Amino acid sequence: MATKRRGAAAPAAAKRGRREAHAELCAALGDAALRERAGAAWARGERLRHDAVVLEPAPFRHCVIPGFLASSAFAEALRDELLGLDFRGRRNDLLSLRQSEELGASTEPHVAALRHALCEEFQVWLSAVTQIELEPTIDISCAKYEYTDVLLCHDDELEGRRIAFILYLVPPWEKSDGGTLDLYSTDEHFQPQQITKSLVPSWNTLVFFEVSPVSFHQVSEVLSQKCRLSVSGWFHGPSVARPARHIEAPLARSPHIPYDHEILYEWINEVYLDLDSQAQIQEEFEERSEILLKDFLKKEKYQLLCEALENKEIQWSSRGPANKRLYEAAEEDSLPDTLKKFLQLLRSEALFLLLSNFTGLKLHFLAPSDEDEDAGEGQAADSSGHSSPKPEQEETEQAANGNSHQPRQPESTPEAQDSETRSSSGTPVCAGELRRWTHGHYTLVHDSQATEFALDLLFFCGCEDWDPEYGGFTSYIAKGEDEELLTVNPEDNCLALVYRDKETMKFVKYINHRSLARLNKHPNKTGFWDFSFVYYE
Repeated sequence: MATKRRGAAAPAAAKRGRREAHAELCAALGDAALRERAGAAWARGERLRHDAVVLEPAPFRHCVIPGFLASSAFAEALRDELLGLDFRGRRNDLLSLRQSEELGASTEPHVAALRHALCEEFQVWLSAVTQIELEPTIDISCAKYEYTDVLLCHDDELEGRRIAFILYLVPPWEKSDGGTLDLYSTDEHFQPQQITKSLVPSWNTLVFFEVSPVSFHQVSEVLSQKCRLSVSGWFHGPSVARPARHIEAPLARSPHIPYDHEILYEWINEVYLDLDSQAQIQEEFEERSEILLKDFLKKEKYQLLCEALENKEIQWSSRGPANKRLYEAAEEDSLPDTLKKFLQLLRSEALFLLLSNFTGLKLHFLAPSDEDEDAGEGQAADSSGHSSPKPEQEETEQAANGNSHQPRQPESTPEAQDSETRSSSGTPVCAGELRRWTHGHYTLVHDSQATEFALDLLFFCGCEDWDPEYGGFTSYIAKGEDEELLTVNPEDNCLALVYRDKETMKFVKYINHRSLARLNKHPNKTGFWDFSFVYYE
């Protein structure tokens, strides 16, 4: 037959000697009366409960269709076909999963049949119910979520996306397995507030929802060894206007507070107060734009700090919104004196000058500037902040050219907002907070992230036996890319310094369920702490 000759215009399945499959959708989708009821409920923002279609208006309009494919044999064959596809692992700030290639041109018979049914019969039904003029083509792919995989809070908004859909092809599934589709309520600024509904995946069930400025959702972390297999994508239609993005108030920035060098000798390992050591550190920092200083604090001071962090009187506040971050920050008024004094150190004039000596940045008026270097005056300043140094702090020549860095940029935390905020006098400033990290915490790269040059400081506590597999590391990436430029792992009594520019983003990787295994060795340690500060010239 001509249709079977190589190169003839025949269906790909026939070319490959396969039988063409047909996807029949559940009979209820052909019920005109039910379609009209669903359309009326959708238009009025009302609930519709039917054995075949469940439509809910809150927290945003969504619909659940159990038994979406009429034939269980077809659904099983589709699942087997999908599991035979090539999947690639995807890992970034937002997600961890395995995903197939785009299936829009797939010649697998059951995949092609499903795609045809979605683009034809279901698209007509969907357009009638939602009153959206949907295009006859879709984006479609397959995803596998396995243990600790997750897709964090996002709204799916992209030019032309109007309806998102997910078809679940999962084994028997319980809420305790994780992997739920969590839907968020939103505040007056169209920012996600809290999860108000969780949909547990179910075999051969399709969920769809309207993509809008409030359609915030996530796939919660998979907590079992089951495979959460799904086919998902978007129907496209006319774009809708989006409200202006809400701009968050940044963490307050402030100049240094007047503490002299004595505070450094009280807290910091004296190795780092030696000017020869500082010169070596600066040389390495200018080469790499980052450095990790181990055993930074005196051992007894570090021990006191860790004990103070366990204080039950500390008040911790959750920091969001979930499409940008989720972690806990300490209310400074509730901190014990030891922690307040350490925060004073991080904001002190003496530390600003010490950081200048470590990095070559102009964070203090005594630090050499580029002009000084050009005039041959590039000497390191004494970190006492005075003109007459102590004998053990004799000034030595050091390079201080901050322009040799490969600078890096801000992250999805409040201190990184308001990119134009600088002291009108050009005075160096800082902003920072004490953070607590446990299972489920993270930060994300986001569109409203600031773009400016800055020095990040991270100091870690309570990280004993912390495995990078748990997450919780700080990752620096180039804007628009997933490839990591630098990873900073939590490590006890370590000070990390990273200089960043306008084309670099950072995030803290989601802390996954594996982190709870640490409780077997450390029953009272559910996570770790860090002091996160940013310094601006």
